[in-house]
Amino acid sequence: MQNAQGSFEVLSWDEDAYADLGGGAKLTRASVTQRFEGDIAGDGAVQWLMAYGTDDTAHFVGLQLVEGAIGERRGRFVLETTGAFDGQTATWRASVVPGSATGELQGLSGQGSFGAPLGSRATFELEYDFE
Repeated sequence: MQNAQGSFEVLSWDEDAYADLGGGAKLTRASVTQRFEGDIAGDGAVQWLMAYGTDDTAHFVGLQLVEGAIGERRGRFVLETTGAFDGQTATWRASVVPGSATGELQGLSGQGSFGAPLGSRATFELEYDFE
């Protein structure tokens, strides 16, 4: 396994509620774009479904498209993500969707983690390999 590390910046965040659960709790969908830097360089786009509690914490799931390069290899791949926001920091786990990688990234597999304090920057780590 190889290890990729870096960061990404949130370029846009468009979030809309689709269900009011009462007391401030709600379900939302967020469309987010990102720019990755570090061992993974390129652009990302993700759709997250989020469940907010009455205390402004949230749990979320999503599919994240990453287009760019891992090292010298270029292509696209999809991450399946699950995570939580504790009111200060969002953390999530991700795994490469099998068969989603294209171009020179074909055969990519792996799992990673992300962390994003309030603001527009997040850090990531992805353990990966190629079949």
